[in-house]
Amino acid sequence: MSLRPLHDRVLVKPLESDTKTAGGIIIPDTAQEKPQEGKVVAVGPGKRGDDGSVTPMDVKKGDRVLYGKWSGTEVKIDGEDMMIMSESDIMGVVG
Repeated sequence: MSLRPLHDRVLVKPLESDTKTAGGIIIPDTAQEKPQEGKVVAVGPGKRGDDGSVTPMDVKKGDRVLYGKWSGTEVKIDGEDMMIMSESDIMGVVG
């Protein structure tokens, strides 16, 4: 199944967080924080203005992005956990 986001929505695959600290202590799943970094899988065409013009997106497929801890909605696509969020929920592009 494929998903094409609409308007200014972005589909992001969260990157896995470290399961071990620098000292070698293993962090259980229940104590791990939600990832705040991910890779853009798909983007919508952009936000439509009042005059009907479309403002293009600043992020593109393949970008590595940082987003807020409680941003977006979790969805499962082909058994993979993904996040769908508005472009305004993205704080920046890494790299």
